[in-house]
Amino acid sequence: MARDPVAVVGAGAWGTALANAAALAGRKVVLWTRDPEHARLLSETRTNARFLPGVPLAPGMTVTAALGDLAAARLVLLVVPAQAVREVAAALTPVIAPGTPVVVCAKGIERGSGRFMTEVVAEVMPAALPAVLSGPSFAGDVARGLPTAVVLAAADEALAAELAAALSSPTFRIYHGGDPRGVEIGGAAKNVLAIACGIVMGRRLGESARAALVARGFAELTRFARAWGGRPETLMGLSGLGDLVLTCGSPKSRNFAFGDALGRGVPAAEAAGGRLAEGALTAAALVAMARARGVEMPVAEAVDAVLSGALTVGEAIDSLLHRPIRAEA
Repeated sequence: MARDPVAVVGAGAWGTALANAAALAGRKVVLWTRDPEHARLLSETRTNARFLPGVPLAPGMTVTAALGDLAAARLVLLVVPAQAVREVAAALTPVIAPGTPVVVCAKGIERGSGRFMTEVVAEVMPAALPAVLSGPSFAGDVARGLPTAVVLAAADEALAAELAAALSSPTFRIYHGGDPRGVEIGGAAKNVLAIACGIVMGRRLGESARAALVARGFAELTRFARAWGGRPETLMGLSGLGDLVLTCGSPKSRNFAFGDALGRGVPAAEAAGGRLAEGALTAAALVAMARARGVEMPVAEAVDAVLSGALTVGEAIDSLLHRPIRAEA
């Protein structure tokens, strides 16, 4: 697999960053965008000014808007928003060879179906080999070659190890594992909790409150993962605790910034500032799935209530502060 071509599907900031990382690892990379004009600009300027300004594309990378150009790929990184994974995977199905690993790099849960991303890929692309990549990583850091560590998991851990070796470089270290469910739960749930932490900082409730929220949120995340078959040790790693620490403490996180705006009184419809905050689309599905299995997730429920308009930010905070005193668990 070391010399096989890699298709990166999605030319947003994260897709561009992963394409650069794969090229740095020595792979031949084809970067796909659905917009022909965007593909032309990327090819001509060799920079993604729209999503990742100031970062040049790696030499030798090919950019295309034609799905047929991905047919030779022996590894696919699916780097589109979580709610677009089903549509794009369906379009890829007649193009990608059977037995090709498809690594989902989106962090979310499909709305309506409540399916995790690897489940969506397995359903739409039954001949593919689903895997998931997640962990504490900002696109700008990865694209610029700053040291970053993430995790790649598949049901077949030997495959995960092979994929991790094929994509790793000295500055982009990929650990591997056999618990894709735990990895994708960590990535999806932490986005919702990052919104909560952003709200805390937007309301100027202090660093102590944020630290408490991270700790209690992590307990929620772990309970949810256990109920859905994720391994607790996975959540203690990069895709759970690591990603939670990063996104709950930096305004560079879109979800944190979205929550910060909510905390400052910006309406939910405007708080994202035109950028995608995956947690806002994941919250309702996460809460519904937790309730279906009797998992207590008060922080996630508070975020969902704010986003749905059921509670104001102030009411949601009061609901958390007035919960009964109990043993820590």
